[in-house]
Amino acid sequence: MPEFPLDQPDLTWKERLTALEYHVLREAGTERPFTGEYTDHFDEGVYSCRACGTELFRSDSKFESHCGWPSFFQPLAGDRVQYLTDESLPGRPRTEVRCSACNSHLGHVFSGEGYDTPTDDRYCINSVCLTFVPARRADSKGPDA
Repeated sequence: MPEFPLDQPDLTWKERLTALEYHVLREAGTERPFTGEYTDHFDEGVYSCRACGTELFRSDSKFESHCGWPSFFQPLAGDRVQYLTDESLPGRPRTEVRCSACNSHLGHVFSGEGYDTPTDDRYCINSVCLTFVPARRADSKGPDA
């Protein structure tokens, strides 16, 4: 069994997450399509795991797939996510994507669907699993400016 350095006891997750976040992240649920905060979001920055804060995807790997959930063609680094076989749909095995740091469910990855991306992969990720951190603009003035 792999180790997940940021995994917490179930009660801790229930205290830290909203009901929907808990359902999706910890019970491998799915948010309704076209309802997520980041479905049509294309600002520059990094998408992190909402449960533990691990950086998972960069905005430059996000693309419009019209599937109802944020789609990325690759994770920030290969070791940021883990892959599990998901046989919850009879006759339709899928590949589940989980955060490597806290073992939270993120979504699924699909290959060979014909998207014009460098990898031909679609990481279909629930918005509720993500927190967006905008890129700091070089011309922005911070508090020390």
